Amino acid sequence: MEDRLTKEEVLHVANLARIEIDDNELEMYQVKLKELLDQIQVVTEIDDNDSEYLIAPWNDKAEFRKDEIGNMLNPKEVLQNSPRKSGNYIEVPVVISNE
Repeated sequence: MEDRLTKEEVLHVANLARIEIDDNELEMYQVKLKELLDQIQVVTEIDDNDSEYLIAPWNDKAEFRKDEIGNMLNPKEVLQNSPRKSGNYIEVPVVISNE
């Protein structure tokens, strides 16, 4: 098994990636890209057909509550309970600053 890619293969990959490489880099990439492809091959050879994938920490039987229309809060009552207000808005501390 070869320990490096051919110059043509590396130049082809460089062309696809739209990058220019010089002769010194070409030799380095012949080895490095081959190492990368070998590692990818190791991963693709893993037999995982019998296992279930855990993509998220919950199962796919999540149930969402139904949206129910309820009574709206009275804006005047809400503003009365707010320690700081400006017109019809509740003032909150600055979280993000542009300074």
